[in-house]
Amino acid sequence: MSSDPQNIIESGYDAMAEQYLAAFGEGVPDDPRIRFVGELADRLPDGARVLELGCGAGVPATALLAQRFDVLGVDISAAQLALAAQRVPSAAFRKADMINLELPDASFDAVTAFYSFNHVPREQQPPLLAKIARWLRPGGLLLASFGQGGSADDVEPWLGVPMFFASHDPATNTRHLTEAGLTPIVDELVSKETGMGCEAWQWVLARGAGEGAGR
Repeated sequence: MSSDPQNIIESGYDAMAEQYLAAFGEGVPDDPRIRFVGELADRLPDGARVLELGCGAGVPATALLAQRFDVLGVDISAAQLALAAQRVPSAAFRKADMINLELPDASFDAVTAFYSFNHVPREQQPPLLAKIARWLRPGGLLLASFGQGGSADDVEPWLGVPMFFASHDPATNTRHLTEAGLTPIVDELVSKETGMGCEAWQWVLARGAGEGAGR
């Protein structure tokens, strides 16, 4: 088995794409993504450009965002992207590792990352946040969920495959955001029942520098 985190993540999500969709896609009760997408959408005009990092199979978040916005979904897994393209034909999709993704500065009104930062090695999370801050237009918004420090760049069995996980504690996540020039508007710990136990995540809605589309 490869020891490279990106290879582990890509092969893992390719192998269990349908299983992940069944467990965490459509019909998940009390899915916090739905509430927080609403928080973001209330602050954006129709037609805003939104980048989703780790879009997975496109439900529910990509589908909700694409109802009003111009959405680009990025994912490392070709199998996940195939499912997303079927479910959200109005969105655009790109296969890429978000760590190495390059996009023009000031090209998005908002960036979202749902349960994807916990697949980014800890030392690479601050540089990724700095890139996101550059991708945002003035006053743009980041909506992201972060783990709470339970994984120190570990590979663990998950949904029948090896999977790479990494996370910081909430105070460190918030510090990394502010160091990247992103000011939290909402910073909230949310617990959810996944069917495999209760998980707690740090949900953050943060504003980039300047004034623009985000309210």
